Amino acid sequence: MRCVIARFPFELTRSGVLESMKSVKPEPVVGESVIIGRRHFPVKQVGQVITRQDRRDFSAGEVIRAMTLLGFTCRDTPKAAAAPVAGDTPLQRASAMLGTAVSA
Repeated sequence: MRCVIARFPFELTRSGVLESMKSVKPEPVVGESVIIGRRHFPVKQVGQVITRQDRRDFSAGEVIRAMTLLGFTCRDTPKAAAAPVAGDTPLQRASAMLGTAVSA
């Protein structure tokens, strides 16, 4: 499939991406990720391996669009949990997580 990443056209196939990423060790995922095989890869790492370009040359959105078209599962940035307010008791923090309010 023809995909344009960083204004350059690439002929990408699902099997080609699987082959390229087979021997690559996944970096820790901080932002968006792509599931290739059974492993989660950061989007920018996948883009760098399949295009052989610097990560600053393309956006995560371009790689996500290409990987989605090839049938890979892409995940968004994990939502950050709200930090507990100082002075809350453990009971109040647990209630806030469950969505109910408990006054102390």
